[in-house]
Amino acid sequence: MHNVTVTPDVWERILAVRSGRACPCCGDWSEGERAALDLYAPLARRDLGPVTVAQIGQSLDGRVATVSGDARDVSGPDGLAHLHRMRALVDGVVIGVGTALHDDPRLTVRLCSGSNPARIVIDPNGRLPDDAPVLRADGTRRFVIQAVDRPRPDGVEVIRLPLIDGTFRPRAILNALHDAGLSTILIEGGGITIAGFLESGLLTRMQIAVAPLLIGAGPAALTTAVPRMKLADCIRPDMRVFALGSDILFDCGLTPQANAALLPLHDTAKTGGARRAASFLS
Repeated sequence: MHNVTVTPDVWERILAVRSGRACPCCGDWSEGERAALDLYAPLARRDLGPVTVAQIGQSLDGRVATVSGDARDVSGPDGLAHLHRMRALVDGVVIGVGTALHDDPRLTVRLCSGSNPARIVIDPNGRLPDDAPVLRADGTRRFVIQAVDRPRPDGVEVIRLPLIDGTFRPRAILNALHDAGLSTILIEGGGITIAGFLESGLLTRMQIAVAPLLIGAGPAALTTAVPRMKLADCIRPDMRVFALGSDILFDCGLTPQANAALLPLHDTAKTGGARRAASFLS
């Protein structure tokens, strides 16, 4: 298990990687800072093409809320900070309309430095009110993906897609977002939305943050539409484990691209100290 330490210096480097001004490979870092680079660099890098990552915060027994729907404090403070860092590193964050209606999320970056991502709500039947916090005008791009001809406030970008058997095809959603200029996408919730992208084979990686909490009953973190009857048929991702402080994070690679993101950008053995400094400042 890798213990993650996100210092101001290492987070500045990670944001520089996101903007193409630095690499995640070089430099003299503590063990915890190096773990932070290893964790966040695969999302920060923009040299490997489109990336789609999902994030789930859950209890030890695999629940995301109580039976009454209380989900606000499932993740600990370090798990929440991690989620905000993920938002700061992606181009857009996707949620389903159920999550938007129940949780009133803002999907902004508040617990770390960085820019707010585009906010995207999958709302097939146009149920989301125009005054929902996720649609609030703040200079960030806002999208609603819907099948109905429902007008939205000025500044909200509407993506019209057809329903097939009552749902959108995840591939069609991703294609539309890529066409809109969004390359690195975070599927933040809820579980049904995440499961749809997972079952479609569209997730590059999935991160599961487990908090030291036993809920006992309530909605499960992830339930796929098509159950697998044999363990041999289940998904076995390449996995890394990180200690965030209040939470334990399982980082699951699901595609060859996920593994490629773990490789260094260049041969660090050939890079001297002056070159390291130049790579960061250039």
